[in-house]
This record gives sequence, C-alpha cells and structure tokens, in this order.
Amino acid sequence: MKDHAGVSRTQAFWWVALSYVLALAVAAAIVLLLPSDWHPMKAIALADVAATIVVFAASYLTRNSSFYDPYWSVIPIFISGYLLWLGWENGADHWRSALAFALVCAWGVRLTWNWARGWTGLEHEDWRYGQLAEQTGRWYWLVSFSGIHLFPTVLVFLGCLPLYPAQAIDNAPFQGLDLLAVAVTLVGIGFELFADNQKRRFSLQPANRGKTITSGLWAFSRHPNYFGEITFWLGLFLFGLAADPTYWWTMAGYLAMVWLFWFISIPMMEKRMVARRPDYREVTKGIPRLFPGFW
Repeated sequence: MKDHAGVSRTQAFWWVALSYVLALAVAAAIVLLLPSDWHPMKAIALADVAATIVVFAASYLTRNSSFYDPYWSVIPIFISGYLLWLGWENGADHWRSALAFALVCAWGVRLTWNWARGWTGLEHEDWRYGQLAEQTGRWYWLVSFSGIHLFPTVLVFLGCLPLYPAQAIDNAPFQGLDLLAVAVTLVGIGFELFADNQKRRFSLQPANRGKTITSGLWAFSRHPNYFGEITFWLGLFLFGLAADPTYWWTMAGYLAMVWLFWFISIPMMEKRMVARRPDYREVTKGIPRLFPGFW
C-alpha cells in the first residue's frame, strides 16, 4: 500500500472525481466516434470497459482499488441517461423512459453517497482487497483488474440491459407492469437505504462495538442491504419486460446479481464476521440469509 500521508480526505475525493471525469470523457468519446450502425449496447459495452480501464489506472497509481467502488453506482446513471436520449429520438414511451432514469439516478446518487460518507480517504481501502492482496501476492494487480474492476463492470452492464428496451426503442405504451416495476424498484431503493442507515447508526454507537446488528430490517434478513440491491435490479428487468416481452432474456442481469451476492459477497462477509465475532452464528440464528422472512 502506497504511503498517502499528507493527502487530505478532500484532496482524495478530488482525485476520485478527476479520475471519473476522465473515465466518462473517454467513454463519451468512444460512443460518439464509433460508426452510427453500431448497436447502442455494443457501443456502451466498449465505452464501459474503456472507462473501467481508466479508473483501474487511477487505482493502480494510488495503490488503492477502492477508487473503483463508486463505479458500480455511477456508471448506470450515464448508461440510463444516454438511453433516455436515444429513446426520445426513437419513439420510446416517455413516461417509462423518464421514470426508469429517475429511479436509476435516485439509486445511484444514494448508493454513491453511502460510499462517500464511509470512505475516509486514500488510506482507506475495502478490507476484501487487502485480503486478496495477501492471497495473490505479486499477481494482485492482475486480480484487481479482472476481479475487482472488470468483473463488476460486466455484471452491472448485464443488469442495465433491460434499460435498452425500456428506454431506447419504440416500445409498448406505459402499462400496469410498469407500475409494478416502479413499485419494486422503489422497494429496493428504500430497503437498501433503511438497511444502510440502520447499520450505520448501530455501528456509530460505542456501546455496540463488536456486536452484531439484529434490529430493524436486520431482524428479518442477515443482509437486507443486499436484498434491497438485488430488488432494485429486478425492478429494472420489469421495466424492460413491460416495454417488450421479447427481451425476457435480459433477466440474466438480475440473476447474475443474485448469484454474485449469494455465492460470493455473502460468504465472504459471513466468513469475516464469524472470524471477528465468534457468537455471530448464534446471534443471527433463525434470521434468513438474504431474502427477508416477515412471517
């Protein structure tokens, strides 16, 4: 880890902002310069990877892979915004397109803010990255690029696929399934918001040091924030399905998110919790792993 002594938190955020402005500029240039006959999602995919490479370069230069952390919640806003613009020219339903964009913005801004308020500066890096560095040694930066940067970019791109039929093409008029999509997406955003805030308030109480939260939404799921996240992506899929049922296959994005949290994120998190808090299993006994049990 590089020595970041003397770099303030404010300066660190400026470095992050600068790297993202550069990444988005590169992505925009690629989309604008590509031949007009390229499929929009193909162009977005290429631009997305290019932007990821720019952010990875910033991570490498600062020796801090957490530079990438907000990318998960930032890039969908720009993908959705671009598709919104295409849709207005292609005859997409304006209500559906605008609502999808507004919800993506609400989710993205909220999640990015949640990251920002917990990031203390260049000396702060997600604990999982330090663990990977210890496990992979000199191969760490290759693992960082492929596993920490590129892999999540691919997953988020898959999650955004339903936005293409929902926002960019001449599609079905606004209907009842769209209302369900709005409701599901709002539930996802709200669930994640309340779960994150409850955990933050719990963690900031000195009396709770070393304890496991089992109150609020955390009494119904061991990872309610993750449940909120995958519910958000389910909502986006429903928007795409409402626009054009032939895009049913874009559910692959939602399923990829479920797979990520069920098989990777949760096992890593719970392994750490058990190591740090021997009573974790006993304290959370009876609480569902991911999907809330309200009954």
